[in-house]
Amino acid sequence: MTNEKTVSVLNDLLKITNDRIEGFSKVEDKVWETYSGLKSDYDDMVSNSQKMKSDLVQLITERGGEPENTTTAAGAIHRAWIDIKSSFAGNKDESTLENVVFGEDAAIKAYQDALDSGDLCTKSSQTVQDQLHHLKASYNKFENLEQKRS
Repeated sequence: MTNEKTVSVLNDLLKITNDRIEGFSKVEDKVWETYSGLKSDYDDMVSNSQKMKSDLVQLITERGGEPENTTTAAGAIHRAWIDIKSSFAGNKDESTLENVVFGEDAAIKAYQDALDSGDLCTKSSQTVQDQLHHLKASYNKFENLEQKRS
């Protein structure tokens, strides 16, 4: 494992985290009338995403890398799909929650792949593992709600 590989993997996760932040801005205020109990969980997700971003930027910088403060092409396509789907969806609240669950699932897979790659140093692995734990917790909250609706 080299610093270059670690920085590359961390930058990939930074882009995914930026995707989450952008995606959350699409969800903002769309479902709170129906699911007011989720507002604080959602606010925690947004706040946690900002902290995750900050932690990743710090790790990249510590390893001599340059943080790539962009999003992924897949994330941009997903956000465009959210806009299209929302304009045609009968139940916009349901569609919004499905998009949150889908996005969190994609982030979990990317984080797990990063851990499985073997390209992270010990400190980075621990941070990524901690962030993965938070991703899974938020995913479970929204997935459980989505299943209760069904």
